[in-house]
Amino acid sequence: MTWSNNSARRRRLPPNWPALRAQRLKIDNHQCTNNVNGIRCEAPATDVDHINPMTDDHRIEALRSLCRPHHKAKTAAEGVAARATQRARLKLPAEPHPGRR
Repeated sequence: MTWSNNSARRRRLPPNWPALRAQRLKIDNHQCTNNVNGIRCEAPATDVDHINPMTDDHRIEALRSLCRPHHKAKTAAEGVAARATQRARLKLPAEPHPGRR
């Protein structure tokens, strides 16, 4: 993962993150654990993801291996959901689609 040096996400990782990451990848046989309709992704896992992104739970059981496309898609969906939640909390109107302005 190529986070910038000023990323708060990187600073929240424990010092033993490389060992945790390697352990999770080994447990999952370096295969993506994403399932769609009961079918497991066949791509090799390159990333280790927190199952619940809202916590800093770094236990091995709270992590899973994902391929880069599935990790990017999960992270993007979490960002969209977080922005929608924040907008609702602040009672802001939904943003219009850029093509419909």
